[in-house]
Amino acid sequence: MLTLLSNIDRGIGWVCRWILYITLTIVFLILSINVGLRYIAGTSLAWASELPELLFPWMIMAGVVIAVQHGSHISVVILTQKLPLLIRRYVLAAGSCIVALLYSSLAVMAWPLVEIAADEHTPILQLPGSYSMACLMFGFAMLAVMTICKLPSVWQAASASNDLGASA
Repeated sequence: MLTLLSNIDRGIGWVCRWILYITLTIVFLILSINVGLRYIAGTSLAWASELPELLFPWMIMAGVVIAVQHGSHISVVILTQKLPLLIRRYVLAAGSCIVALLYSSLAVMAWPLVEIAADEHTPILQLPGSYSMACLMFGFAMLAVMTICKLPSVWQAASASNDLGASA
């Protein structure tokens, strides 16, 4: 079971890293070409501002998922570190379940935004705004799944921090 959860977690990270690589590369190339055209030819690509605007939210959400996966977000653990091991495990596990539930509800609540944004189209490319709004649904769903996948490590980390405190 732990191997399955670990593989799912790694798969989410792999997908988000590739989304990040692809979007960053496309945005960089489009903006670089557009700047080059402005200086060389005195013109620019008319659609060059629209595509980065659609890709940027995907880049940000993929980065958020990767940051959560690596534990790069701020957390305050002073209170949980004072709890006895058994209680700390349950508090951290319950907190993770609540966070996963909240991420799941945010993913579900993003669907109406996607539907609303589908009616709005970009002026030049005529792409629906739902392309960029779908990243919210995708990102929150990935965060919910990843939080559940990390539950066993949260349980083990509670005892590991207790062992560190005992040996210090």
